[in-house]
This record gives sequence, C-alpha cells and structure tokens, in this order.
Amino acid sequence: MGVQSKTRTLGEVIREIRSRNSWTLKEMSEKSGIPVSTLSKVEHNRLTLSYDKLQQLSQRLNIRMSDLFAEAEPDNAPPRVTGRRSIGRLEEAVRVTTENYDYYYLCTDLRQKRMIPIVTRIRAQSAKEFGELVHHHGEEFIYVVEGGIEVHSEFYDPVRINAGEGIYLDSSMGHAYVTAEGCEEAVVLGVCSSEDDGLMDSLLNLRE
Repeated sequence: MGVQSKTRTLGEVIREIRSRNSWTLKEMSEKSGIPVSTLSKVEHNRLTLSYDKLQQLSQRLNIRMSDLFAEAEPDNAPPRVTGRRSIGRLEEAVRVTTENYDYYYLCTDLRQKRMIPIVTRIRAQSAKEFGELVHHHGEEFIYVVEGGIEVHSEFYDPVRINAGEGIYLDSSMGHAYVTAEGCEEAVVLGVCSSEDDGLMDSLLNLRE
C-alpha cells in the first residue's frame, strides 16, 4: 500500500499547534509576541513569516524551527519504509526571508530528509555585503536557473557560475553565494545533504 501525504502549509501547522494547545489567536499572540492580525493572515495562507519571526515563534513556544515546516511525527512512529515521495511545487513551498536570500523550501511534508531541496533568490551583490562565510554539515549542489552567481569559499578563489551551470561543494567549508557582476538578482536550485538528522534545523539557524 502506498504512503499518501498531503503538503502542509506553514499556516496549517501553526493552526494545528494552536488547536493542540487549545489557544485562541489572542493567547497565541501573547505567548509568541506576534500580532493577532499577523497570525490570522499566516493561518489563512495570506502571509508568511520572516526568519526572525520564525525564530521568535520557535523560541517563545519552545519548539524546533523545523517543526514549523511539517507536523512532527510521534515518538513511537514506526520506521518509515522506502518508496515515499513528494511533489515540489513552488507555490506550496515554505518561504523564509533572510538578509541575503529568499529561501523556498520544497517537499516540506517529508520528515527526516537526507536531502533538502531549496529554490533560492539571491540578492547580496558582494562578499562584503553578504558578511561572514557560512558553514554547516554535509554537502550541497547549486544549479543556477536565472542570472549568474559568484561563489566565495574558504579554500578557493571566487568563481562565477552562469545559468545552466552548477557547483558541488563541501558545506562545512566556509562559503557564500552572491550575484555575479551585471546581475541584480539570481535564482538557484540547491540540494543540501547530510547524514545528520538535524540538517533542516542547521540550515534554518543560518543567517545566510
């Protein structure tokens, strides 16, 4: 028998957390510090939350950030069989905005993934604007869909990657992606992988 799964939006997950705790919107607002009007719009999928707001919500409600992307499985859940699948549609992705990037996390209905697929819009136009290089567990492949990027890394000279080209690198090496000369923005498809089950939390806690 196939395993069927329904893609869950951020609004659905927040509404379920509120329902599970029998909180009104006002009570959840008081606990999280996020206005009632904002929570209501998120629950109705008319608004998303920035990285800072997601972090605030997870800290004040004492939940992991990755739990905001799909309903947590119970501790006694049986091992997941192989053969699961998820369709990654941009309109169903969970969006997280940071200073340098707009992330669109795909296939968030699947838990404990060893690969994290992400569509990213890159806005930072220089290494100086980007700030410190970032590090996280695992490896990643980045494929440029639109525009061009310049990849800065800890052990290599900067390299330009144009649309239709990709780069594979060790994620534990300091790295940063910025737009290439002549491009105001760029869109890339990235796949991050790791044997670490906490990869999603690790990525969400980056200020890239």
